[in-house]
Amino acid sequence: MDHPLIDLINARIEKAEDDGAFDNLSGAGKPLPHVDDPENALVNRLVQESGGVPEFVSLSRTLAGLRQQLVDTGDRTRRQDIMKEMSMLEARLDLARKAHGK
Repeated sequence: MDHPLIDLINARIEKAEDDGAFDNLSGAGKPLPHVDDPENALVNRLVQESGGVPEFVSLSRTLAGLRQQLVDTGDRTRRQDIMKEMSMLEARLDLARKAHGK
């Protein structure tokens, strides 16, 4: 069974073709780029274009920030808190790297 709006969709596409909306597109005549994960290609592209990164990258950035905080602070109690947080983050980072490698 066709979608209830198929006639409208086809009419809009046909009008766009007649108006030249598809002429001189940047990728015209070129092969589509290779996709490693075709089932999730659209989602992966949207995440990438919106600046999304794998969890291990995000955790690595957070860990780098904590390392800088550790260098910048002289308060002994705060340094201990930062080191505890870094320890937990390093464990999460290790798990995220292993999960990403599967």
